[in-house]
Amino acid sequence: MRASMIGLSALALVASAAPAFAQEDTSEFTLTGNAALVSDYRFRGISQSGKHIAIQGGATLAHSSGFYVSFWGSSIDDDIAANADAELDLIAGYSTTIGAVTLDGGVLYYAYPSAIKNAPTDFFEIYGSVKAAVGPATLKGGFAYAPKSNALSVGFGKEDNLYLYTDASFTVPETPFGISAHLGYSKDTTFITGDKYLDWSLGATYTWKAATFGVAYVDTDHAKGFLTNPDSGRDIAKAGVVISATYAF
Repeated sequence: MRASMIGLSALALVASAAPAFAQEDTSEFTLTGNAALVSDYRFRGISQSGKHIAIQGGATLAHSSGFYVSFWGSSIDDDIAANADAELDLIAGYSTTIGAVTLDGGVLYYAYPSAIKNAPTDFFEIYGSVKAAVGPATLKGGFAYAPKSNALSVGFGKEDNLYLYTDASFTVPETPFGISAHLGYSKDTTFITGDKYLDWSLGATYTWKAATFGVAYVDTDHAKGFLTNPDSGRDIAKAGVVISATYAF
């Protein structure tokens, strides 16, 4: 893998309900946040932490109208984005529920503050999704599109990237257990992916008070050996098990 290869983060923040501000003049706003420790930071099936432990965290400020702003950060391997050791995502979006269907969309800016000066690493992504509850299950489909940018280039000028995905999750009634499945498709050849490929995962969670513990199997059909960490020699697109612990506040 080349030193200038770009990694992306998860579009959805791991979050749970948190109390609104106590002040009456800000009662229309709700603040939620989370901190997590993961055995491997996988984004769209590809490791962004060199298959090592990553520290993550974020927060969302939502208005009762449906508009929200978020930030999310994670430690990353310095081979992902021009020697950067961290990724910071800044998000602005709008979400609304119509009956049993939730529509969500917005803009996400990927930043790598500690990258080599003047390196083309930062870029925008436009995202949207449709989510519906079906009994104890939730089904979701969405897209993420990054307009043409030098940060995504594979050496032939600016490149763009389209990602399509579907998710399914199920909470076992009257228990703290849940299961989830994911299938995604990266349509374009960029520094994000190295090539067109499918990714998928199957996971389970256990929630205790504000803490959620998870385990997931993650895999891709990406060409083996193409995305190799130069330090460890590990294929970062190869199948793996990810263990996580998240605390919501």
